[in-house]
This record gives sequence, structure tokens and C-alpha cells, in this order.
Amino acid sequence: MSKPLLIAKSLINNVGLDLNLLSAWANRHGCITGATGTGKTVTLQVMAQAFSDIGVPVFMADVKGDLSGMAHAGQLSPKIRQRIEQLGFEGPHWQACPVTFWDVFGKQGHPVRATISDLGPLLLSRMLNLNETQSGVMQLAFKIADDNGLLLLDTKDLRAMLQYLGDNATTFQTEYGNISAASIGAIQRGLLAISEQGGDAFFGEPMLNLDDMLQTDATGRGIVNILAADQLLQSPRLYSTFLLWMLSELYEHLPEVGDLEQPKIVFFFDEAHLLFDEAPRILLQKIEQVVRLIRSKGVGVYFVTQNPLDIPDTVLGQLGNRVQHALRAYTPRDQKAVQAAAETFRPNPDLDTAQVISELGVGEALISFLDNEGRPGIVQRGFIVPPASQIGAISLEERQKIIASSIVAGVYEKAVDRESAYEKLTGRVAASAAHVSSLPASHVDRPDSDWGNSSGANTASRNGSPAGADYRLGQAQPEPAAAAAQGGGISDTFNDMFGNLFGGDKSARRKDNVAETMVKSAVRTIGSQVGREILRGVLGSILKKR
Repeated sequence: MSKPLLIAKSLINNVGLDLNLLSAWANRHGCITGATGTGKTVTLQVMAQAFSDIGVPVFMADVKGDLSGMAHAGQLSPKIRQRIEQLGFEGPHWQACPVTFWDVFGKQGHPVRATISDLGPLLLSRMLNLNETQSGVMQLAFKIADDNGLLLLDTKDLRAMLQYLGDNATTFQTEYGNISAASIGAIQRGLLAISEQGGDAFFGEPMLNLDDMLQTDATGRGIVNILAADQLLQSPRLYSTFLLWMLSELYEHLPEVGDLEQPKIVFFFDEAHLLFDEAPRILLQKIEQVVRLIRSKGVGVYFVTQNPLDIPDTVLGQLGNRVQHALRAYTPRDQKAVQAAAETFRPNPDLDTAQVISELGVGEALISFLDNEGRPGIVQRGFIVPPASQIGAISLEERQKIIASSIVAGVYEKAVDRESAYEKLTGRVAASAAHVSSLPASHVDRPDSDWGNSSGANTASRNGSPAGADYRLGQAQPEPAAAAAQGGGISDTFNDMFGNLFGGDKSARRKDNVAETMVKSAVRTIGSQVGREILRGVLGSILKKR
């Protein structure tokens, strides 16, 4: 049977009317919108504690650090007393919520990690702000890694994989298509930027097990999972990608359950506009699909943002439970936003919705929850009830005590670095280098520039091999004396061509003719750089033929 969750009270003729969120329709999603300082955080806290009290686990991002107070029981203050008297009800039963703290950076909570492979190329491309061509290269990197059995677990694995693709781009071109060196460079620069923002702490193992978030305490109350996001929000793309990854994981991890009396978990997405800012169309389609289908997995998703226009219409249309705090209409754009927000509610003949939105005070809101038949309720003006837990942050020492006594204490604190793409690829390079260094010197291929500018003694001393060895072919050449005896050497060839110019019997010498004089002049230029290059080419060609 559906359980009513008291969220607000509406005053009609000085009589309080309960505005309840029905647990059976909580998986129809919702939104909490309003300008800064209008009370969105307290509304979020009240809703989260209401779900926890009926045994529903909650996940939320704490972008300001205020929500950590849910771990302590609240207490009566002058402002809370005034609100209780105004609404005419007894007030909450002061109690704390069972809380588990999480932190991507591992400082203010248990570390949260995901592997590169689990995040996937689409979300990584979104995080790195890649264009279409660069995203295609990212897709190829994942495909080639899968085909070669290379695990991509952390950022060094992805960097090694990208370098491997760049070094062997021509090898993969026929089977996978072109791999642009410029695109690889852009991805590498994006990974470097994420690393400088602390993103390396997020990628790796052990990866978050979502079952650890679907827990209840000994009394049956749902665990409130609070992600410390004050530092994470400084990297907005990492923040939005992480939360979207969690939604996707919930969608893939949980079985189909249909409509339940209450959700299996409720997910609050604070600063939701970061998810949709400059998001490519393919990503928006994925978000819309997840929001539309995750309902059948028993998951309720609630977006928290300043303006309802921050949420695309295709997603906004899926949000049945709405709390609208005040919007300030100072500019034409603000006035348009107020009018658009008013038109999304089911009209109330007793309220001018557009006018009331700009008149609401702190802690006051326009509220429309789904009724017993699953239909949007008529919009009502009401006051958010005070939460039973503490409003405001707890101290760092208190937070550390709660972390140490958590049910997952010690599970995620130590990172694991098992063999993956980085180790395998660097191992291949090391093995190749070791193989080359183990070859005998006679098998080393020397460049042509070494021929013609080194004597046999210099060559032997540099390479530790006998003089006269042919390093290109790996075969010993005859000694100079033997070569002269056999004939057909280089000097014989030149003698035949130029008339004993380079050797032969001195007694047989005669006066040089014109051609011989020209050749001698040319030979004298060998001392210059150009002449040395010519001689290297001639000798290199002759030796290759031999």
C-alpha cells in the first residue's frame, strides 16, 4: 500500500493541509527548482529523510557541505518553532539518518571509483569535450582494446592504448579506418587536464558496487548515501559524467520490477543543469532513455536546479512530482522562465501561478505531486515542513567517526592495480628492446651514412666486431690484400674507367689527358660535404650489389 510522505503543508483559511508525496508514485521522478537561497537544500533534505524513514535508500550529491547534518538529530530553533506554530502541527520527531559518506577523492568519504572500460567511450568523450572526429577515435581505441584483450582500467591504460594506436596507425587503417594523430593528441591533452583536476583518483579499482548503496540499517531505515561534491563541482564535466554513469549503472544493474509500493532507491541529481549544458544530441538521447526506462527498475530520479528551463522538455515531461520555489523575474529572460514554469503545473483556479512564483518566500513553494491515480495534482502553495535531522554541516571529526564505523569501512580505501593494457603494452616494448639488444653485432643493420666515412678499424672498435665485416648482410668480406690479389676490386674498376688514376704501376704512368685532369679535379672536391655525400652514394651502391 502506498505510504504518504509529508513534505509540505498548505494554509487554507488558516487550516493546514498536508501535501504528501505518495511512495507508490515516487518512481515517476520529479524536480526541485528555484533561485539561490529559496530553500531547495532543505526541501531535498526533507524528502530524503522521508524516503529513508520508510526503508528506501537514497543517493544525493552534497555540493555545499550542508547535507552532512543529516547524520545528527535536529533540534528546535526559534525559526523552526515559528514555522511549526505557523503550520499548526506538532513538529518532527528529532532523529538522525543512517548516513554513508562517499568522496571521489577519498578525503571526506569512502573512495568512489569506476574503470575506464565501464565508463565507456561516450561518457569519456563527454567528459573530455571531444568533437565528433575525436570521439570516433575514442570508439576505435575501445574496439581495438577489446579485440586484443587489453583491459582499460585507469587513465594510464588509456594513455598507453592511445600511444599504441598512434605508433601503429597504418597497421589498423585497413581494418578499422583512419586514426588521426591530431585526434589522439587532443584526447591525450584532455586526459592530462582531467588528471590535473584529480580525475585519476576516480578511475581504477576496486570499482563501486552499487549493492553497497542499496542498504538499510538495523531498524529498517534506508541508508542515505551522501557524495561530497564541493571539490568535485570544480570539475563540472567530471561531476556530471560521474552522476550520469551512476544512473546508467543503476539502469543496467537492477532487474525489471514494474511498479512497487515504494522505490528501491531514490537518486537526487543536484546542479542538474551541468548535465545538460552543451551536451551532444546522442548524450541527451541516452539521458532521456535512462530517465524514461529506469522507472521500471524501481528507481526514482529527482533533478535539483535553479530554473526548470535548464532541463530539456523531453526530460521535463517525465517528471511527475514537482516542487517549485521562488523565481526572480528581474529580466525578460527571467519573466519568460516564470511563465514557462507556471504553464507546466495543473492550474488551480484559486491561484495565479505565474504571479505567485515570484512572490514566494524562503521555504515556501508551489507543489504538485501525483495523486492516487497517478495524475498530476492541482498546484498548491505550501510551506516545506522542518526536517527531523540537523540543518547545516557537521564537523570534520564527526564525519571521520561516521566514516570509520560505516558498513563499508575498509572496502574501498586501498586501490588495486592489476595487470591491464598499460602493463601489457609496456611489456611488449620492453621485450622488443631486449630482443634487439641480445642480437649479435653482425646482425645489426647500420645506416648507409656509416659507409664511406669510417675505416675498418673505427668500425671494428665501435661495434666490437672484426674489421672488414659487412653489417648489412652479416657475412665476412675478404681482407684488402686478398681482394687485391683476386682482382675486380673497387680500384680495378676505377682504373679501367679512368686509366690507372687511382692506382697501378707508377712506371706506367703517363701525362694526364684532358678527361683524366677533369676527374682528378673532381676527386679533390671529395673533402667537401657534397663530395663526401656523392662518394657515400657511389660506394654504398657498389657494396650493396656485391
